Amino acid sequence: MAREKKAKAKMEQAKGKAKEAVGRAVGNERMTAEGKMEQAKGDARQSKEKAKDTFKH
Repeated sequence: MAREKKAKAKMEQAKGKAKEAVGRAVGNERMTAEGKMEQAKGDARQSKEKAKDTFKH
């Protein structure tokens, strides 16, 4: 289960980076902001999973 959540976090980060890059390329500030938000969400999820692993072992 933890692997699935970690993978989801990585996927959100990658999706966010791509969305941010596309937003910058086309000059769409909203898309850029959405990309940054998705990256932050992925970062938070990844941090949570790492913390859970730390306390688990």
